[in-house]
Amino acid sequence: MNGWQTLLYKEVLRFWKVGFQTVGAPVLTAVLYLLIFGHVLQGHVKVYDSVEYTAFLIPGLVMMSVLQNAFANSSSSLIQSKIMGSLVFVLLTPLSHWSWFVAYVGSSVVRGLAVGAGVFAVTAWFGPLHFVAPQWIFLFALLGAGMLGALGLIAGLWAEKFDQMAAFQNFIIMPMTFLSGVFYSIHSLPAFWQGVSHLNPFFYMIDGFRYGFFGVSDVSPWLSLGIVGTAFLAVSAVGVHLLRIGYKIRN
Repeated sequence: MNGWQTLLYKEVLRFWKVGFQTVGAPVLTAVLYLLIFGHVLQGHVKVYDSVEYTAFLIPGLVMMSVLQNAFANSSSSLIQSKIMGSLVFVLLTPLSHWSWFVAYVGSSVVRGLAVGAGVFAVTAWFGPLHFVAPQWIFLFALLGAGMLGALGLIAGLWAEKFDQMAAFQNFIIMPMTFLSGVFYSIHSLPAFWQGVSHLNPFFYMIDGFRYGFFGVSDVSPWLSLGIVGTAFLAVSAVGVHLLRIGYKIRN
């Protein structure tokens, strides 16, 4: 293995060693969401004409799990390493900033997709799902996990203590995730809140991902792809730049 592959392996092994917590717990959380919201709102919430609410909910929960866990992987790894002082051992290696980026974001993608696959495997039994366009499913899952992995990298570099990381997650990641159409179609919202939803890149990730299952969505999947792809490139560029200058890791 070369340098970036070794670091990638180390980061994947880090979360896999505690898989019950990093993979099993998010799957259980998603199942509880499905049981509660699916039972309470089935038959009461109108979504697409040909899609039951429980089936509509499953892709949203899968994608929500992918995004949250991709963010958690890179952000938690960096903040723990900084606080424990073990980050110096990575700094001593001749790895480039690109190697850091590929390893941390790559491991986040692996964790996000692993959790998403687990959530899907457990929840798919609860509602009729179709794979109308599987290429869209894979593409949005990959881009979403990559973007949140890069965003977690930025948050991990910025934060100096767990309180700051918790604030970043609770006041930015969680609201953007829950207000992205996981539990509802934005067409059920008033016009003002529909406009607000269109400013949230998480909405386009989930809407495009859901299109792959049902062939219907709130906006065009091509529009979603353009916005998500642009957001991924922008966040990645910031993350690579911060690694290149050694932001908060070389002092």
